[in-house]
Amino acid sequence: MASEIKTKPTDVDPRDFIAALPTARRRDEGATLLELFEAVTGEPAVMWGPSMVGFGEADYTNTMGTNSWFKVGFSPRKAKLTFYGLQGYPHQAEALERLGKHTVSVACVYANSLNDLDLAVLRELVELGWRAGPGAESQTKGGALGPI
Repeated sequence: MASEIKTKPTDVDPRDFIAALPTARRRDEGATLLELFEAVTGEPAVMWGPSMVGFGEADYTNTMGTNSWFKVGFSPRKAKLTFYGLQGYPHQAEALERLGKHTVSVACVYANSLNDLDLAVLRELVELGWRAGPGAESQTKGGALGPI
């Protein structure tokens, strides 16, 4: 039997979460990221669990079954900024090469600071993830863009 994921949308306002971050740098970076992701996606930010800010929602199927998860998002964690939904699609590997100082894992991109990144390239990556990720057909006019 498939398990249900524990991280789900909450009623916490992402702006309140960002305003309560412990350092001015992370608060500023969180506000910048919130503005960037909202501008790209056209969706309101939603808190997922205690520390992830997500945009949109799509069904993902993996070893835990099929569950809803945000399409793209970020978390302004103490040690590093964490980005979700920015890799694994066509053209994203090339854009990651231009992003600036970062590391990657299977599903996440990490950076110490926004000062280490090219924000125009980050915006491009968010756009690519938004347009090409799960549920992309519902995010485009008639599926015209489809997966990139």
